[in-house]
Amino acid sequence: MEAQHAGTPFRALLSQAILKQCDVDGDALEAALKSAEEQNVPYGKMLIKKKLLTESRFLKVLGELYRIEVVNGVDTTEMSAAFTAHIPIHFLKKHHMVPLIPADGEGVPQLVVNNPGVLEAADDLCQRLGLDTMGRVVASRSAILSAINTFYDMSRDSAEELVQDIEESGSDIIADMEETEDLLDDTSDSQIIRLVNHIISQSIKARASDIHIEPYQDSFKVRYRVDGILYDLLTPPRWIQSALVSRIKVMAKLNIAEKRLPQDGRIDVRIGEHDVDIRVSTVPTTYGERVVMRLLNKSGSLLSLSDFGMGEATFETVQRQILNPNGIILVTGPTGSGKTTSLYAIISALNSPEKNIITIEDPIEYQIKGIGQIQVNRKISLTFAKGLRSIVRQDPDVILVGEIRDHETAEIAVQSALTGHLVFSTLHTNDSASAITRLVDIGIEPFLLSSAIKAVIAQRLVRVLCPDCKERFEPDTDTLERAGINGNRTEAATFYRAVGCDSCFHTGYRGRVAIFEILEVDDYLKGVVVKSSDANVIKTEAVKRGMTTLRDDGIQKVLSGVTTIEEVLRVTHD
Repeated sequence: MEAQHAGTPFRALLSQAILKQCDVDGDALEAALKSAEEQNVPYGKMLIKKKLLTESRFLKVLGELYRIEVVNGVDTTEMSAAFTAHIPIHFLKKHHMVPLIPADGEGVPQLVVNNPGVLEAADDLCQRLGLDTMGRVVASRSAILSAINTFYDMSRDSAEELVQDIEESGSDIIADMEETEDLLDDTSDSQIIRLVNHIISQSIKARASDIHIEPYQDSFKVRYRVDGILYDLLTPPRWIQSALVSRIKVMAKLNIAEKRLPQDGRIDVRIGEHDVDIRVSTVPTTYGERVVMRLLNKSGSLLSLSDFGMGEATFETVQRQILNPNGIILVTGPTGSGKTTSLYAIISALNSPEKNIITIEDPIEYQIKGIGQIQVNRKISLTFAKGLRSIVRQDPDVILVGEIRDHETAEIAVQSALTGHLVFSTLHTNDSASAITRLVDIGIEPFLLSSAIKAVIAQRLVRVLCPDCKERFEPDTDTLERAGINGNRTEAATFYRAVGCDSCFHTGYRGRVAIFEILEVDDYLKGVVVKSSDANVIKTEAVKRGMTTLRDDGIQKVLSGVTTIEEVLRVTHD
């Protein structure tokens, strides 16, 4: 953590302080400190790498050694970002320091550092800021980097101002440039490049999953999808569209001269501490190319089954079903309902050295250690069916097929399940019972399905009420009747409605949670499937045997104060 070693006296002082405060083996400590000097690596970095100390423990030692306060986080609220105009972001990131200067001019400016020993850089920063002195505190690298990115993001021109600048300048814009390693580090003066970078960074900040760039006859829209709902982000002038699309195509390494055919590409960028994989799709329309960018934040960790907000009974059912030694378990729902996320959580729960798990996906969204993942590639005829046929010969215990789209894939999946493999896959159907009907429609015999399918999990995502602004209210009788909520269930329940505030971008909602419908194919339902593949018949019998429907599971979330009746009605149907 030191920019440079202070020599043997400091090493001796550091060693004494660590041995005094921490339970560390003396020989291992001396070996690590010596190794750090030989490799010209900061002491702290080497100690953390050798797992002798955690970062927080090492910072505490440094704080006491230098007699400087150690803080857990960096609060940037009510602090001025004016310094960003003349202090390069590279300088602060290199030395891991950030100045906190009260916006109102009151109070003492403070310098947050990761290494109190970087005196020369700290003095240089004070001089550049025109300050004689600054208080000093110690914080972790991650907290400092987060504060730096926040300040420089705050100082960026708003997207509307950038568009206005472009309109006023009227200059020709050439966007044929490669993307920078970190979008926040981009110092280019090109307004289109700044605009594209700002659109992407603002969308990630708003937790958007997609960015839409849509040309129309006399207008041009930039929209983003947050928690499943599209919102307008910008309405730039129509003539900017061509340059904006060209810049995105350059970043995605697409052919900017080809405007008559659809193209697909990807962009890997880093925005602050977020590594983001952007899938780019362009299609030609009457009024120009339409672009959709799917944002996948690779910095986020995979969800586990316990993170889905399942009820106790639902969680136990899923846990029981995924432990089947063989059979098919299907996850169904429309695009964007979280099917892939659920399957990754299930596969991660099953992942162990004793199991051979192989997947075939299109695309592979997360790399999971210990699992063989195959990417569909139609250019070389590697389809789901062809890949699945090869997987079966790889002695797998568990198989994940990204999607069952045709008779051949469905047939191989069923045969695999009947020959001792546990197969997971997805289908695009409205509810769990419809999945069986769909498979029969594409040519699978009902008697084979009744033996192969163990469970069908239908799911939807409902938006979660913002905890900062949701308010209580009493729904009217008509609304309760539409949702199928009777008087007995409302007595002990508290209903909330969405309001909107700054923390939820004035939508009233923040984040999403899944609702589930699990059809377990027991011996009785096997007989029903063989006799009839009608979805209504299968669903009616399953409900009689205790299946909780999507609507009922959603209403349970309403009664728990998690979401609203309107949200549940929006994503479910009778």
